Amino acid sequence: MSVKIKHITLWRTEVENKPGILARTLEPLVATHVDLAVVMGYRYAGTNEKAAIELYPVTGKKTVAAAKGVGLAASATPTLLVTGDNKPGLGHMIAKAIGNAGVNVGFLVAQVVGRRYSAVIGFDSEADAKTAGALIKRATATKKR
Repeated sequence: MSVKIKHITLWRTEVENKPGILARTLEPLVATHVDLAVVMGYRYAGTNEKAAIELYPVTGKKTVAAAKGVGLAASATPTLLVTGDNKPGLGHMIAKAIGNAGVNVGFLVAQVVGRRYSAVIGFDSEADAKTAGALIKRATATKKR
């Protein structure tokens, strides 16, 4: 099975947890014709007042300016985007490879749509992200017989 592993920069902002805040945050980006591959919005555990919005990709002068205009900034969290054909147990295979190597995952959001797998994984350091990328590639490599 083949997966693609890409180091990405999420753009992030903290917002008040109110109805419509995600749409208001995304609206200026729509005018730049950006095609977002990742949009995450979530409130913080234990509070109803604060939430976070994270996006990828944010590139190009117009899109960067629009993102900054709504309070988004490049996140310092080293992050991988893992995509590929889904297979039963793929998520476990990735988690096991990372965990067995003693690499801690800061966050993970994964889903399967149709036959495609996608995961966004954040790490404590660039070194951990680099190590995890190699581990994921090795663990998911198609073995030729």
